[in-house]
Order: sequence, then C-alpha cells, then structure tokens
Amino acid sequence: MDGSARLRLAAGAVHLYTASGSALALLIVLAAIGGDAVLALWLGLVALVIDGTDGMLARRLRVKERLPWFDGARLDDIVDYLTYAFAPVLLLLTDERLPAGPAGTALAAVPLLASSFQFCRVDAKTDDHLFLGFPSYWNVVAFYAVVLDLGPAAVATVLLVCSALVFVPVGYVYPSRTSTLRRTSLALTALWLLAYAVLLAQVPDPHPAVVAVSLGYLVYYVALSLHLTAARRRAARAAGAAPAGSRGRED
Repeated sequence: MDGSARLRLAAGAVHLYTASGSALALLIVLAAIGGDAVLALWLGLVALVIDGTDGMLARRLRVKERLPWFDGARLDDIVDYLTYAFAPVLLLLTDERLPAGPAGTALAAVPLLASSFQFCRVDAKTDDHLFLGFPSYWNVVAFYAVVLDLGPAAVATVLLVCSALVFVPVGYVYPSRTSTLRRTSLALTALWLLAYAVLLAQVPDPHPAVVAVSLGYLVYYVALSLHLTAARRRAARAAGAAPAGSRGRED
C-alpha cells in the first residue's frame, strides 16, 4: 500500500471514528429506555470525547483533501443531533425529569425542534469560530438534571429558556477552535470532563466541591461567550456592519 492510499485509509478511519457516535446514541437510547440513566450518561461522556477530538484529527489528517467526495461536516451534524439532542431529550423523558403525559412529550419536542433549526443554519458558526445561538447542549442539561436530581419544573424551565436562546444571536465559545483563551478553555474543558466522570461515579450523592468545580466551568463558558459577543458587536459597529456568521458546522 502506497503512502497516498494509507492517508486515504487514515482519513476514512477518522470518519468511522465520528460515525461511531451514532452507535453510541443508540446505546444511550437503549440505556434510557432500560431505566439506567447513569449508564446513558457514561455513554454520553464517551460521545463527548469523540466529538471533542474528531475534528482535530480531521484537520490534522486533512480529510477533506484525502476524501473530497465524503461530507464529514454532514456526518458530524447527524451524529451531533443524535448524541447532543435526540438521545439526551429521550433520557429526560424516560428518567421522569419532565412532566408526565402529553405535556412532557410536548416539552421534549421543543428542544428537538429548536435544534433542528440550529443544525440547519448556514451561519451556525461564525468566522471567528463561535457557535451562533445556544449550541444544543441538551446532553449537558440531561447530565445536570440527573446528577443534581432536578425536578420536572426546573428541567422544563431550562429546556424552554435554552430553546429560546437558540434563536438569540449570542456567540458561544467553541472550545477547540475559538482563539481567545483557547488553551485555558481546553484545559478547563478537560477539567469539566473529569468532573463529569467523578460526579457520575458519586451519584446519587455528588460531592459539593466537585459540583462547584463543574458549575464553575459553566460560569466561565457563559462569561467568555458574552464577552466575545459584546466584542464582536463593538467591532461590527466600528466597521459599520452587523455581526454575522458565514459558516455551517464543520468537521
């Protein structure tokens, strides 16, 4: 096998790595239906790690050049919708984190519909690598709902607020791509993932200090996102143009 063929094979392996998230989504759904919310969240953690690393591998191996006929961005969108939206929302339903009956089903449909819109936006990512609008982190919502044992009213409120934020043009940090404080963001994201694992291991009695570390990352993430959004708007006003994104979701 020549070098070019090996590179194409490596590029294909990266796409297979991304696609494995779809199998994880199925396992999350099965765990949720089986009543094992903690297992579903462990599987969700694996999906998070894959999603956080496949893009870097794709860029390093230049998969778009090696396999130009394959749309890795579309694959990533499909997998992300399953693991970030569909499976976590189903988990919220099966774990009784939403009101019972038709009201709970209707509430569950709201973030799914909002995410359908968000994933189809051609400006879902800005030129400076921010997510435009709440980036469908329903897996994170499901994680805290289970770990913090949130009731249906609290979860329903979070779902409705975050679904509305999908349509608000705030730029949210893309930890592996946003240049501002990138190293800090990557380090804190790794710490958050570690706290995620520790908290799951501690369910149903999470340690308050670990909870504080985990929530502290969310404060940092939101604060930096708001700061960068404000900076973009100031720059746009100075340039006499409205801030806008121009890219869809990427590998």
